[in-house]
Amino acid sequence: MKSTPWRARLRYQFDKSMAAGPIALIGWLAVISLVVIVIAGLVLAVTGIAPDGSEHMSFVEGAWESLMRTMDAGTMGGDIGWPFRGVSLVVTISGIFVFSALIGVLSSGLEEKLDDLRKGRSHVLEHDHTIIFNWSPSIFDVISELVIANASRRRPRIVIMAAKDKVEMEDELAAKISDLKNTRIICRSGDPTDLYDINIVNPQTSRSIIVLSPEGDHADSEVIKTVLALVNDPSRRAAPYQIAAEIRDAKNAEVAEIVGGKELQLVLADDLISRIVAHSSRQAGLSGVYSELLDFDGCEIYTIDQPELAGKSFGAAVMVYETSTLIGFCDLEGKVQLNPPANRIFLPGERAIIIAEDDAAIKSGTAEMRVDRDIIVAPVARQAKPENTLMLGWNRRGPMIAHELSRYVAAGSTLTVAADTPELEEEVRDLALATGNMRVSCKVTDTSSRTELDALDIPAFDHVLVLGYSDHMAAQPADTRTLVTLLQLRKIAEKAGRHIGIVSEMIDVRNRELAAVTRADDFVVSNKLVSLMLAQASENAQMAAIFSELLDEDGSEIYMRPVTDYVAINRPATFYTVCLAALRRGEVAIGYRRQVDGEHDRRNLGGVIVNPRKSDLYAFAETDRLIILARE
Repeated sequence: MKSTPWRARLRYQFDKSMAAGPIALIGWLAVISLVVIVIAGLVLAVTGIAPDGSEHMSFVEGAWESLMRTMDAGTMGGDIGWPFRGVSLVVTISGIFVFSALIGVLSSGLEEKLDDLRKGRSHVLEHDHTIIFNWSPSIFDVISELVIANASRRRPRIVIMAAKDKVEMEDELAAKISDLKNTRIICRSGDPTDLYDINIVNPQTSRSIIVLSPEGDHADSEVIKTVLALVNDPSRRAAPYQIAAEIRDAKNAEVAEIVGGKELQLVLADDLISRIVAHSSRQAGLSGVYSELLDFDGCEIYTIDQPELAGKSFGAAVMVYETSTLIGFCDLEGKVQLNPPANRIFLPGERAIIIAEDDAAIKSGTAEMRVDRDIIVAPVARQAKPENTLMLGWNRRGPMIAHELSRYVAAGSTLTVAADTPELEEEVRDLALATGNMRVSCKVTDTSSRTELDALDIPAFDHVLVLGYSDHMAAQPADTRTLVTLLQLRKIAEKAGRHIGIVSEMIDVRNRELAAVTRADDFVVSNKLVSLMLAQASENAQMAAIFSELLDEDGSEIYMRPVTDYVAINRPATFYTVCLAALRRGEVAIGYRRQVDGEHDRRNLGGVIVNPRKSDLYAFAETDRLIILARE
């Protein structure tokens, strides 16, 4: 083999050292400076060159004089004698070169460090923080809710990691979230599916973790990979994580649950929205109830130890709370049970599931229980009637909404789907329904056209449901088309001189206020509800199980029923009286709904009041509805 010349080997070693970065460059400049100073010191000491009129210099004195001229070019201005000036000139020129290069290296190194900071790649050293993985339009609502939840906590921190530029994330957050209160947000750029990048945000010391569904065609796969990396990290902590993850397609839920185990709460976004839309279409105002339960700004659901309930029946326990509402319990195995039989006895160690404004407000036996038994009316048997529903618009949630509707409607009901999406007829033809109670038909229609809407004879339907074209349009254009459809429906209702029950799905919460002019009965804001659910699940480890029970046909669900079915309205009644009337039927009363205008409905809940004070007197009207937790 041909030997490598020593010059090539030397150059290779020099190249390697230069590639080590600014520190190596500074080292080489220091070596050059040292060589120049030593040589100059030796020359002055050996030759005896010195300023005119000065004594002979030693090596140390000569090296010191050379060092001064290396660091400060102005020092040689006072030199006397041309031999000494010649040596000083060489040293000074060398010093100018060295220090110019040093300034350049330091400037470059500082700029490189600032670039690294902008990239957001430094490790987070926070404790008890909330981590959010991935970036999506839902993140702003999630953070807004967490900010409210963190108001009573000391030094709360939210750490975000996404495959997005750190500065861009910070700019968007600053533009869309005006008040962070006492919460500080820390952004990091990285791949949420990569173990090294995940460890940058320090999940070992986190309080909770939220995994958003990113934008893209393989969102669920990325969410599952992130959960897999968290749970199976070899260096992970021994204590379980509290992870809330968003999954779009219910088909991927089983895999996600296998990966995450008991540490994971799944929020099935499309399934959650589809069920709430379906239920709200049959009971106007129901989405306001779900929003209130999920919103940190109002009443929330708490899972809390209540030792004083041990030995009490569920029915008796419901009546001991004045400012909060008991709706169920978590048994000793952690299973959620809502609206259990009234005679079911609380066991020691079981936790109560309570609706309250704040956990500090959960107090038992704080007021006199006044019940007017004389105004409690006997149950009224109501015969279910066939329902005719019109669905305007279509997206991937359409089949799930149709399936959910078929579970509840009476035999002989119909669903008419009118939209103009590609392959609509084929998708409607392939719908899988839960029962044979509902017949489905399809019409290809431009839902923003007044002429085509008139041809549908809209006043003949019992319920009208407007979906956004979110599969084929961005959020804003889809909501704009929904708004046009709602305005057309308003004109049709005014011309017919009758009220048409309309429930609409909105994608962006900012369009909710614009849609108020259409006078629709209810709005289900998709992104907002998913965000609220994720935020709540990050704070309450049982929240996903609680809402799964609330939205499951086999569990206890929320219904809006006439108040006159429970109590007479000829005189005011306490909510204690209403609660007793509901308990006698195996139900739990959690609030009521009154018709209010927009001016008095500041939180856009459609007149919904959840968890009213039970000792207060309420003068109910015939149009008021009670919000009931019941099994049928």
